Amino acid sequence: MLTFEKADVPRLQATAEQNASAAPDDLLTPFGGTVSFPAAFMRHNVAELERFPAEGALWLDVALIRKLSPDSHSVMEFKSEQDIAIAEKLLKRPLLGDKREGEWQVGFTAEFHMTNDAKGLFETEPAQGRLPLYEGKMIWQFDAHYEQPRYWVDSAKGRQALLGRREDHGQWMDYQAYRLGFRDIAANTNERTLVSTLIPPTFHGNKLPTAKVFDENGNRLLDSHTQLFLCTVWNSFVIDWMLRQKVTTTINFFYLHQLPVPRLTEADSAFVSIVERAARLTCTTPEFDDLAKEVGLGSHKNGATDPAERARLRAELDGLVAHLYGLTEAEFAHILTTFPLVAEPVKQAARNAWRDVERGLIT
Repeated sequence: MLTFEKADVPRLQATAEQNASAAPDDLLTPFGGTVSFPAAFMRHNVAELERFPAEGALWLDVALIRKLSPDSHSVMEFKSEQDIAIAEKLLKRPLLGDKREGEWQVGFTAEFHMTNDAKGLFETEPAQGRLPLYEGKMIWQFDAHYEQPRYWVDSAKGRQALLGRREDHGQWMDYQAYRLGFRDIAANTNERTLVSTLIPPTFHGNKLPTAKVFDENGNRLLDSHTQLFLCTVWNSFVIDWMLRQKVTTTINFFYLHQLPVPRLTEADSAFVSIVERAARLTCTTPEFDDLAKEVGLGSHKNGATDPAERARLRAELDGLVAHLYGLTEAEFAHILTTFPLVAEPVKQAARNAWRDVERGLIT
């Protein structure tokens, strides 16, 4: 983002000097600095600078920017005052990267590099002892079978490659567990930007980063229930809307760490209802039977494969997540308008689900 100051020569502001482009009540104090500043995004007419910030400017509080992006202080591309109000409401929840005592945390791994690790490790045909290598293009939201694999990795060679110089004492490793993954190649102009699902126990490439499930000693870091819950939050219109204000072509780890995510657990009724629906959307093939048993679904036969049923579950999850963040119907409806490539019936179903949650018809 560029900001323009109507000054002849760039210079440092003097102590207690008023910022020429700041709001009238924004007087700089000796140590306080700028409190708010004007911004406008996706502007293409240079003539607008003559009227800026008197016309077309959104006033952003520095405190809000620091909350949204504590590490880099990057600015979200807000388009309206309503965007700002929604962001402030979402930020009542902790950021995913916040380390909170007694609450679950999430770390990420990229595993195998699709170029640097290919030679001698990636095979083009399946065989005994080989596991499919998952890539970003192979998944969609709640769908680990969007495309077929191109490569396979011998399980023993893959394990040794991941261990590196560490000793192998039979410890559990991430590739042996169900893991939450996401496409790191994305754009804020796509139908959806944040695309995630749980993948079966296997290896993956760096374009499909996953949540770390075990530490180096094989101790469990993140359980499957929590991964299904987080998958739902990531796949929601609400969080996708927020991410789309930041991302251009790649979802880096720090973008995810800057997302506000409720730290719900099995003690929360909303957590349980969300996980049950997410499990039905995820566990649809035999390779997910162990996950289905783990989360109480029984087997993949109880998963949802009918398109109409899956659409209903998706809508219900979006309605539940919108209520988790305390969004009004008008705020949720505004978010839905920012997804022009999503079919209108899908967005209407999500809005109807918000209403049903409000009425107590969806719990």
